[in-house]
Amino acid sequence: MASTLLSRFTAYIAQEQLWHKGQSWLLAVSGGLDSVVLAHLCAEAEIPFSIAHGNFQLRGDESLRDEEFVIQLAGRLHRPVHFKKFDTVSYAVSQRISIQVAARELRYAWFRELFSGAASAWTPLAAAGTPGAPPFAAIATAHHLDDNIETLFMNFIKGTGVTGLRGMLPEHEGVVRPLLFAYREELEAYAHEHGLEHVEDSSNLTDKYSRNFIRHKVLPLIEERYPEVRPNLADNLGRFRDMEVLYNQAVAVHLGKLLEPKGEGQWQVPVLKLSAVTPLHTVIYELIKPFGFTPAQVGDIKSLLQSSTGHFVSSATHRIIRDRRMLLISPLLSEAVSQVSWPVDQASVDFPGGQIVMDFPGAEGFVKAMVSGASLNADAHIAFLDAEACFFPLLLRKWKPGDYFYPLGLGKKKKLARFFIDRKLSLADKEKVWVLLSGDRIVWIVGQRLDDRVKVNPGTKRVLRLQWKPA
Repeated sequence: MASTLLSRFTAYIAQEQLWHKGQSWLLAVSGGLDSVVLAHLCAEAEIPFSIAHGNFQLRGDESLRDEEFVIQLAGRLHRPVHFKKFDTVSYAVSQRISIQVAARELRYAWFRELFSGAASAWTPLAAAGTPGAPPFAAIATAHHLDDNIETLFMNFIKGTGVTGLRGMLPEHEGVVRPLLFAYREELEAYAHEHGLEHVEDSSNLTDKYSRNFIRHKVLPLIEERYPEVRPNLADNLGRFRDMEVLYNQAVAVHLGKLLEPKGEGQWQVPVLKLSAVTPLHTVIYELIKPFGFTPAQVGDIKSLLQSSTGHFVSSATHRIIRDRRMLLISPLLSEAVSQVSWPVDQASVDFPGGQIVMDFPGAEGFVKAMVSGASLNADAHIAFLDAEACFFPLLLRKWKPGDYFYPLGLGKKKKLARFFIDRKLSLADKEKVWVLLSGDRIVWIVGQRLDDRVKVNPGTKRVLRLQWKPA
């Protein structure tokens, strides 16, 4: 079994296209058997790599022993090594998370710093004469098939969708797992055959962690009744991986029919179309998941299908509003800035809705064009005003109920609320509207309509041009 592990290792890498000639990996090495075997297999397969080891300072002298062992291992393999100490306990307390989650977050955040080159402050120690490693193509971890079987089992028990059932992937988001084809016992046989030393993590012996409980108690008990449970679950991992592909293809078809882009990061979903979908619960979840909504909010979204205009459900980043026959999905707007002053000596102004640039072109050509009947305001992003009719500083702010202006060409007062109704603006669109004021009067609904009282006219001596560049 052990003698064929290298050939199966290289075959699996080729099959999953995890590595290509000229690339280098950053290996996560704890010093345990799995990561030591991975390092030796990579060396035998002539895959360039550097080693990264994190000391989480959770096991006293044992943590220091592991760090020293990994540094010596890197020296024997003539590979660069990066290492870092973490204050895991303090991080876990500050983030209100478990020690295991804290260690994982710290580990992968650091790996990605090394991966991107942002962690140059952490000095790599290399054996004498070791050339610098090329840029990393991936972070490589030593997860093996038994780890993946345990992951499937834990996810199934806790409750999961298709993604949880297929377990870990050979490659995902820059992390490769080239040992997912091999059982732990195969790695043990390889280590024994090659006389490889490793260190033992004492925390792996305790059953207080869920994975260890599954590994030491649950699966061995099931194997007493079903001896083929591990190979069967391994086969299921392959089937569930294929099933996820088919599932995602079906979801993409549904979302392609339902999600309609509305501009500026907004989407709309026809209520009748969504209501007719089967299975509704699953499609709603997949629909709202990219916008930060949780499975627990699916019921709330279902309720919106029966609600009246104005009802909404929010996630941390987005809001879904019932607006007539549509569900509108839009980013949450920051309320930190609701108005911006604009002095005359400032050529542009930035605000949450984008940027407006000011200049003063010559008036003669604009006046002639206006007199000849040409439209100066065909582009909603550009407004031409009579500069003498405006008083600085100007003020940009969100529109408010009760606001009114004199729409260009209408010649009489109109409330903005009525103007928006006439233009059939959605609730989300209304919330994005900014107005430009001169003194206490609105002179431009940004991107919508100019006020008639500041339009360019035959007597205009100075033209003010404003160009809005949406965020």
